[in-house]
Amino acid sequence: MKKIGFLSFGHWTPSSQSATRSAQDVLLQSIDLAVAAEELGADGAYFRVHHFARQLSSPFPLLAAVGARTKKIEIGTGVIDMRYENPLYMAEDAGAADLISNGRLQLGLSRGSPEQVIEGYRYFGFDPQNGESDADMGRRHTEELLEVLRGEGFAKPNPQPMFPNPPGLLRLEPFSAGLRERIWWGSGSNATSIWAAQQGMNLQSSTLKDDETGEPFHVQQAKQIRAYRQAWEAAGHQRTPRVSVSRSIFALTNDTDRAYFGRSGQDRDSVGFLDEKTRAIFGRSYAAEPDQLIKQLAQDEGIAEADTLLLTIPNQLGVDYCAHVIESILTHVAPELGWR
Repeated sequence: MKKIGFLSFGHWTPSSQSATRSAQDVLLQSIDLAVAAEELGADGAYFRVHHFARQLSSPFPLLAAVGARTKKIEIGTGVIDMRYENPLYMAEDAGAADLISNGRLQLGLSRGSPEQVIEGYRYFGFDPQNGESDADMGRRHTEELLEVLRGEGFAKPNPQPMFPNPPGLLRLEPFSAGLRERIWWGSGSNATSIWAAQQGMNLQSSTLKDDETGEPFHVQQAKQIRAYRQAWEAAGHQRTPRVSVSRSIFALTNDTDRAYFGRSGQDRDSVGFLDEKTRAIFGRSYAAEPDQLIKQLAQDEGIAEADTLLLTIPNQLGVDYCAHVIESILTHVAPELGWR
């Protein structure tokens, strides 16, 4: 059995060809799609966060709205770039969204990827410390967030407060018990997946990672997940961790599907460079008739290792079509693979 959700990048563009022509369109449609996905029996509604781009950027108002409109579906991110985040303010926002959703928040974080602007985090008021890279800063922000999410008091109270205080040092409010165990790390390498395990975070692995062995993407991803689980066990954590992978998967069940994705040309991995030093491998997409799709997905070692699968959806095609994409996988593919 696997949990199956969707992952939206939240693209919008002022084009007559797009169903999301404004930021308002993509926000409201994201809420509607989460409601539709829950009605279809999907397990998760996840959203990507990008700054300085025509995409979703401020996750907590959206997550709170989705939480208020739904009852069961997990709501999360995949991922928030921690180079841009104030960990204490973030802890308050996350606590509020988690309480609104009654403990359904699954918060995916990362040190970030190449962005729309040069060193965009500096515009948000954050600079790496001496001897620290921007990636180091993102991980430092994450460690600070994890610490305050424990709910322990750390701030000395004012002896003459405006309102009465409980005894002892004060913690951030609102505090949501259990949220600390629902923090995920988006890892692009074996080393950072091991670091995530040591920190007690769940693991998110997408369709992009450092090309560390030259093997097919799904093989490298499976090895990354196994390294993470070994590190988790070595760290001595008491709970069982969760692991998600994301994929672009389209079951071709009608003429519209075939027109959009029947000749996608992305049925192989590709290799490129994220920067001068980082060679990366990009995993393939899947688009085929359901019977062929089942055979192809059965060979994907990365999916086999994960307990959660996030389907990347083409959000600019609108809520109805994206709901159809999700339903097709839940109905025609997942049962045959033992995911349901």
